[in-house]
Amino acid sequence: MANKAMRPCAAPGCTTLTIGTYCQRHKKALERHPVAYRALYTDKVYRAARKVFMAEHPFCAVCGAPATDLDHIRPHKGDKELFWDPANWQALCASCHSRKTAKEDGGYGNRRRPARG
Repeated sequence: MANKAMRPCAAPGCTTLTIGTYCQRHKKALERHPVAYRALYTDKVYRAARKVFMAEHPFCAVCGAPATDLDHIRPHKGDKELFWDPANWQALCASCHSRKTAKEDGGYGNRRRPARG
């Protein structure tokens, strides 16, 4: 069995080489973040509602490319009412969704923006 090649940690600005996605320091930091709301995305009712929404909105709301992601316009941060509100949903292509999420969550070296609302 061949060994995996080492690569830089995926955390923005970290150059520590690792076999996995994140170095030990960033892996531990990610584990401390509350991620309980992620279970909402695996709910069967949500997955069915997402499928219907995406069929009704097949193009990206930003650039018009084929949509791949259902985005929450205002980040829900675990708020179930906001999570389930279809008025807070928009269809985005992967590129636009990544860009929006990075801008809001502080990815790609951006500062985290405060939640609106």
